[in-house]
Amino acid sequence: MTFVVALAAISLSSSIDVSAQGRGERGERGGRGGGRGNFDFSEMRARIMDSIKDRFGFSDAEFKAIQPLIEDIQEKQREARTGGRSFAGFGGFGGRSGRGGDRDAGNPEMSALQKAIESGNNIEAKLSAFRKARAKKEAVLKKSQETLKSVLTIKQEAVAVTIGLIP
Repeated sequence: MTFVVALAAISLSSSIDVSAQGRGERGERGGRGGGRGNFDFSEMRARIMDSIKDRFGFSDAEFKAIQPLIEDIQEKQREARTGGRSFAGFGGFGGRSGRGGDRDAGNPEMSALQKAIESGNNIEAKLSAFRKARAKKEAVLKKSQETLKSVLTIKQEAVAVTIGLIP
């Protein structure tokens, strides 16, 4: 996950037009028309995937076949390590995001644990349930990693290890 974030930062920094960075609709710095509101997650994801493809040395056809396995692992890593939250879910502490939505709606164990923490009741049982659910997610992740590993050459396996797709 750290690699993906670093890779995204590198990809984005190399493509940003410095003269337009942080300018609003009228060209002033810090205006509302530019900057953060124009961030395109799908573009960032495509750049990350292109970088991964290059690191592995896949042809377009090879990558098209293996990309679903990589995306599956990335999703399962996120679920196993963050309780199912996306990067946007790290905006603060507690059970609610900064935009008023319930960050943990897709993860009942995380939601139950958060409620137990807030109430001070039944924390041990909810923590145990959360850990069991996470262990199941990690087992599913391991199976997906083994599937990817089974179709890679030894060099590609080494690349997968260096970018954090498999242990």
